[in-house]
Amino acid sequence: MRAIAFFAVVSVATAITNQSQAQDAAAGEKVFAKCKACHVVDSDKNKIGPSLSGVIGRTAGTHPGFKFSKPMTEAGASGIKWDEATLTTYLRDPKAMIKGTKMAFPGLKKDEDLANVIAYLKQFSK
Repeated sequence: MRAIAFFAVVSVATAITNQSQAQDAAAGEKVFAKCKACHVVDSDKNKIGPSLSGVIGRTAGTHPGFKFSKPMTEAGASGIKWDEATLTTYLRDPKAMIKGTKMAFPGLKKDEDLANVIAYLKQFSK
């Protein structure tokens, strides 16, 4: 009986989590509006900044056809890959994480915005 109750709780928690992730991604799309002047996420097209399609798991400073700043390519050469943790740090304050980056964006200050925009990016990084 306890096992059934445990699995019921896990199932409900999973359903709630999945719904919340979808809501986060939808909210992240709104946050991403701040990024659209320089980046696209739904295609492999570079703009002022590199395409963010497939960014999760990508080595920093690497995307075909985009000329990154020397500090960004050095960050990638040192082993930085974009995952939730590194994106959170970078998007909070890009110039603090990678001094000399060309990205002029000052950063996202709200934890909720950071989590939501990363949830949004994940949809395009599968």
